[in-house]
Amino acid sequence: MEKQKKSQNEHSQIRVEELSLIDQSLQNLLMQKQVFQMELIETTNALEELKKLKSDEDVFKIVGSLMVKANKEETEKELTKKRDLINLRITAIEKQEEDLKKKLLSVREEVLKTFKN
Repeated sequence: MEKQKKSQNEHSQIRVEELSLIDQSLQNLLMQKQVFQMELIETTNALEELKKLKSDEDVFKIVGSLMVKANKEETEKELTKKRDLINLRITAIEKQEEDLKKKLLSVREEVLKTFKN
């Protein structure tokens, strides 16, 4: 009986540590998502401003520490591609986030049951 209780306590401790790691992973994922959402807003705003310009107006973009003249249509394609890629990344992060939340709840329930017994 004593060994079984000790083994159960060790198992509970491992699950609590796992719970902490899952929570940490979830927090990291949420920070990544926030960074991508900010980048998406910036890219979307840049695209909207670009669409307001006439086709013969000059467009400039920042490359490294330089600002260079760019082709409007080409820049629009680049920004659209970037926006689509960011959306894909956010969708992937949201899927991972959902999976981690489910796992977090499952492990949390298991740990709570262990402590109630």
